[in-house]
Amino acid sequence: MNYKLIWPIFSALLLLAGCSAFPTSGPSKSAIETYNDKKEIDSKILIVDLNQKVVNQLQKKDLKVSFSESLGTLSRRTQTVGKGDLIEISIWEAPPATLFSSSNIGSASISSSSGRTVLPEQMVNNEGTISVPFAGQITADGQSLSEIQSEITARLKGKANQAQVIARVMRNASSNVTVIGDIANTVRMPLTANGEKLLDAIAAAGGSKQPPNKITIQITRGEKVYSMPLETILRDSAQNISLLPGDLVTVLFQPKSFTALGATNKNEEVGFETQGISLAQALARTGGLNDSRADAQGVFIFRFEDKAAVEWPNAPKEVTADGKVAVVYRVDFKDPSSFFTAQNFKIENKDILYVSNAPITETQKFLNVLFSVTYPLLNATSVLGR
Repeated sequence: MNYKLIWPIFSALLLLAGCSAFPTSGPSKSAIETYNDKKEIDSKILIVDLNQKVVNQLQKKDLKVSFSESLGTLSRRTQTVGKGDLIEISIWEAPPATLFSSSNIGSASISSSSGRTVLPEQMVNNEGTISVPFAGQITADGQSLSEIQSEITARLKGKANQAQVIARVMRNASSNVTVIGDIANTVRMPLTANGEKLLDAIAAAGGSKQPPNKITIQITRGEKVYSMPLETILRDSAQNISLLPGDLVTVLFQPKSFTALGATNKNEEVGFETQGISLAQALARTGGLNDSRADAQGVFIFRFEDKAAVEWPNAPKEVTADGKVAVVYRVDFKDPSSFFTAQNFKIENKDILYVSNAPITETQKFLNVLFSVTYPLLNATSVLGR
């Protein structure tokens, strides 16, 4: 036997046996699980086994208050007058007219016909009042039209002959909602006593430019902000709430996505609807686990999670400026119950879904490389030994 030729073979075996730099799509299951054991790591990540208890806690965190619960289900509202509104006051007197007649009021300021006297239109001033002859300053800001009419009628009692009053808003400057965002037209929509609803405002703006499943509706009322997917509002009529003056409706195009890496059949960024998808749906959209490579016990979801989202097994360390912690949720798909958990676990925007290679995959890589190195040497030895 030619030992001079055999020696390089053994040298190659020793070199490959000590080599850990085989091509791979990411860390192994054991590398992730022992990550925190490395002393050079300063900021730890939390590795959490995904089970139904954890899912229930996350669902409570994700439970969003609906529009109907947070903003009310008022179907009609009383129209009130506000500062800047233009008001017209009409007054009728029973004949003979004793107060609002051409002999008592100059025709330049009042027009009268058939017992009707129409006062010049006037704007509700900064003090929230309007002026009515013989009635004085009338508070209009925050009052309904019927309240203004009643006040003027009461003030004219004993002065005018059975006076009847009608007030009208000629230009609405105070009761409006603003609709902005990913819509055809930004609008400032006036509100009436009809009780315009959320979808009325979106329709008045020309509707969304994007499909409903990609749209989030945000309502700003005062200092509070509430959000819901447009799909939910379209399906549940109770969420199509009546709007109030000053509401700001923002139509947001918020495409969400997660990234699939490792031993899945598709490594890519995958978009999903604003309603959200489950882990089971996310795996299906990536083509599932690669049967020849995947470790069914090594499915991980990497996420920056709210510090108070779950009762963590260990005290988390904040790693972001907004108080989030680095979490890796671990799923064992060799356990049949994990499929039920996967149906309830919601994927979030910017999640990373990673599936590690099975240990046998690394062994196969080693053997393939070993064979590619040693086969030519063994073949040469066989030829020379003849």
